[in-house]
Amino acid sequence: MELQEQTLNVLKNFSDINPNLIIKEGNTIRTISEAKNVVATAIVDNEFPQTIGIYDLKEFIGVLSLVDQPNLKFAEESVTVSDQSGRSKVRYFFSPEETLTAPKKDIVFPESDVSFTLESNTLNRLRSAASTLGHSEVSITPSDGMLTLSVLDEGNATSNTYSIDVPYTIKPDQDFKFVVKISNLKILPGNYEVNISSKMISEFKNTDTNVRYCIALEKSSKFGV
Repeated sequence: MELQEQTLNVLKNFSDINPNLIIKEGNTIRTISEAKNVVATAIVDNEFPQTIGIYDLKEFIGVLSLVDQPNLKFAEESVTVSDQSGRSKVRYFFSPEETLTAPKKDIVFPESDVSFTLESNTLNRLRSAASTLGHSEVSITPSDGMLTLSVLDEGNATSNTYSIDVPYTIKPDQDFKFVVKISNLKILPGNYEVNISSKMISEFKNTDTNVRYCIALEKSSKFGV
């Protein structure tokens, strides 16, 4: 199996969410953060012939980088990663599933109360502002018929704040404030359709590739009175 670039990009991204991974037979890969507040699902461009367990995903990605255009040949307990000529190869052993962390089932997202489009450049600005100002959270609030995304320190009312307005695609009748940790936004670059539920969970769906993230909101989030 020749590993496709989109599959490799997903593996790299998922290694930032959880250091280990179980890949089930097929073309769907799921991971969950160790704190269980981020669940990611991707449909990739490769069809895996069997279920495999990887204890150190970053190490496995490093192994893939040892050869050009990695080709994967699966055995019961290991995979052989080779270049196209077959002259350069690495045998990499799988880990038992019971030693790894993986989502038990896919998340069925509840009805969305707020929806908007998050463009790639807006996401980059939010991350840059968080780094510059030293803040760790993004709040999402209504403002004059728009949504305001603010990078701020929730615990300090006089902290410096960066904000940017974006239009709704679904607008509720009730007031709200949703808060997301910047550290939980370990998502692939691209444009996103964002859905947020009053049940305090958000969904980020990449519109450029088939990847979805369900991210828990912070306890300071509010919906309605």
